[in-house]
Amino acid sequence: MEYIIRKAEKQDLPQVLELIQELAEFEKEPEAVIIDVSHLEEAGFGPNPLFTCFVAEVNGRIEGMALVYFRFSTWKGRTLHLEDLVVRQKMRGTGLGSALYKKVVDFAISQGVKRAEWVVLDWNKPAIDFYKRSGAKVLTDWHIVQMDEKAMNAYLKI
Repeated sequence: MEYIIRKAEKQDLPQVLELIQELAEFEKEPEAVIIDVSHLEEAGFGPNPLFTCFVAEVNGRIEGMALVYFRFSTWKGRTLHLEDLVVRQKMRGTGLGSALYKKVVDFAISQGVKRAEWVVLDWNKPAIDFYKRSGAKVLTDWHIVQMDEKAMNAYLKI
């Protein structure tokens, strides 16, 4: 199978959003996606882009994507966060995910970051096994903490 891994362009965003929605369904949270194409365009292609997105294209169709952004670690300095890496279900097992992952690692190295990081659900054993085989360390002693908009507003009213 021939494919192209490249930086996403504005015209790719509808298909990128389809992949984001597919990931949300895979993670059993289909209603969690509240962004739209215009939000992605503004955040990723405005004067100060908040993210970089790579896509895997097969026969002119976007079949996978990886979205990354920079963070700062008080211990390490500049790091790269992989927010999502998703390949359409029918294309899993074809090597597209590995190719996107390599692109992210190559991008991280080219940007001089000291660490790349991401989260993986504890039930996604194939992904965990893949990451471990790649040399990544899967941390089990840290908990992700999130506060949604409703909780933030409620907290400030206390």
